[in-house]
Amino acid sequence: MPELPEVETVRRGLEPVMTDTVIEYAQVNRPDLRWPLPANMSERLTGQRVLGLRRRSKYILCDLEGGETLLIHLGMSGRMLISGAQVGAFAHPHPAPEKHDHVVLNMVGGARITFNDARRFGAMDLAPTPEVASHKWLAGLGPEPLGNSFSDEHLVARLKGRKMPIKSGLLDQKIVAGLGNIYVCETLYRAGIHPARQAGAISERRVRSMVPIIRQVLEEAIAAGGSSLRDFRQADGELGYFQHNFDVYGREGMTCKTQECEAEIRRIVQSGRSSFYCPTCQR
Repeated sequence: MPELPEVETVRRGLEPVMTDTVIEYAQVNRPDLRWPLPANMSERLTGQRVLGLRRRSKYILCDLEGGETLLIHLGMSGRMLISGAQVGAFAHPHPAPEKHDHVVLNMVGGARITFNDARRFGAMDLAPTPEVASHKWLAGLGPEPLGNSFSDEHLVARLKGRKMPIKSGLLDQKIVAGLGNIYVCETLYRAGIHPARQAGAISERRVRSMVPIIRQVLEEAIAAGGSSLRDFRQADGELGYFQHNFDVYGREGMTCKTQECEAEIRRIVQSGRSSFYCPTCQR
């Protein structure tokens, strides 16, 4: 599933094409994705000017002039594809319609934004913009890891006394929003913390040290265009490249990248997800 850097990459790709542009016609090709699509979705989107695009956790929020916000979740294989517009150095012509093009936004000026989702685990909804923070998808989320409200004091307080593994704590969206399996593995490797360590047993000093590491890992991934694992693509169709820079994720059996460490990266399964770690560097 696309994580925060991938979603932020898509948002940044869509922003110059959609912001301050009117949706000339919204084509909705099915009644549902993971959940039912909002009633009269095509009519509610058609003719609306896009005021701006935001991101909250792994959701893209598209604010509309009429007072509603379109919430978009990419799910496991959802892609927002741009055609008919200049994106960076490249212009992408309109492709032939595909079977899994579920929602198509035809913008004034000729650009087309297509939501393609083969597995239909993605989701879209419309909500009044002033109330979007209390939407059921967003209401229980913790602070953004790249925002000012995410601090070492916050992380220490939320993990204090918790008996869950530290990896589970960082994946808890109520503690910090947007972190996923890949970048939690990378964070714990850089912090030198074993993913199975009990969260509440880690010293405050080490918990505090994770906050700048989390930010650094995410910022590097965003700068590199997301990880592009499996089905993910950037909004302009180009692959991201951060997967080539993973320190630990997916490197089971390979030698640790830490200088002078010759240990092999190991993998364990936690709550159905693979955790990769160095048995020597992570304690």
